Amino acid sequence: MKLGILTSGGDCPGLNAVIRAFCKYAFNNIDGVEIYGIEEGYLGLINRQYRRLYPADVENILDLGGTILGSTRTPYKLMTVSDNGEATRLQTMVENYKKLKLDGLIALGGAGTHKTASLLSVEGCNVIGLPKTIDNDIYGTDVTFGFNTAVQTAADCIKRIRTTADSHSRVFFVEVMGNKVGWLTLYSGLASGADGIFIPEISYDENSLAQYLKKRKADGYRSTIIAVAEGAISTREAAMGKKERKDYLAAAGNASAAQRCAAVAELNTGISCRATVLGHIQRGGDPCAYDKVLCTRIGAYGGMLAKQGKFGVTVAVHGSKLSYNSLTEIAGRTKYVPADSQIVTLAKDMGVYFGE
Repeated sequence: MKLGILTSGGDCPGLNAVIRAFCKYAFNNIDGVEIYGIEEGYLGLINRQYRRLYPADVENILDLGGTILGSTRTPYKLMTVSDNGEATRLQTMVENYKKLKLDGLIALGGAGTHKTASLLSVEGCNVIGLPKTIDNDIYGTDVTFGFNTAVQTAADCIKRIRTTADSHSRVFFVEVMGNKVGWLTLYSGLASGADGIFIPEISYDENSLAQYLKKRKADGYRSTIIAVAEGAISTREAAMGKKERKDYLAAAGNASAAQRCAAVAELNTGISCRATVLGHIQRGGDPCAYDKVLCTRIGAYGGMLAKQGKFGVTVAVHGSKLSYNSLTEIAGRTKYVPADSQIVTLAKDMGVYFGE
């Protein structure tokens, strides 16, 4: 059996741990297996950049951050677009899959990666998806690998900001990644004891925010920390049309969500407000112990699916067990934080402010 494996899209902690687990399972359980690492994600399949992997190549990468295969973002929306009448990127990938005589392709990635994996599957390629993203937004799985490590990193950063906020009696809006969903902000906010959490699924009211900050100051709190998802928006922004909001953001200098929060809050309250954008530090570093175990399980389970010839699927975590979903059923769907979920309700009951 000849298998290809690639990492696509944004990186996250645990990619190498999954590569290791998949390869170790395959080398130990599939007779005569050959594994080829496709370099730079789907771009490597387009350009035929690959190298054969041997057991020694993956032996000591469990703790290594990043990806030994490299990764690029190859936009899904461009996969079926033809440039100057030439073959589309999808057609080129299918052709190269056949030229390499692959029996299967293992794609480690997030939402965009899975959408492209679904396209390849429909075109007849044998594909298995392995759910990676710090955003935790892949539909049909309880958790993605890399998420818990990013939660730990973001929570640690927020806790550090608390000390400087207390020292200077300030309000800090700390921006957390997450794309269009609030899972990472919700979990890291709760793990760090943030006073408020703003997520895309629940728009915040600017007037309510001003009242909340004034009351905390009047009640004697020296600091206020609000974790803000990068996709968080105010009720005013939510009511805007697409063009109106684009013009609004341009007028604001394309400020980040946290920067917009800080600016309007300081204007409305006179309280010293600061914004901190955590950025790519949330993607870096080695995986935490939880993710190392999860990555090992997901990688090995992917190897088992390949051995069984079960393709056209992506691995999923359901409770304490692993299973799989059809790529075509989950591709293009997003797992949002339910605004009425138990975790949000309990947080509100504890006094965590969600901007309403």
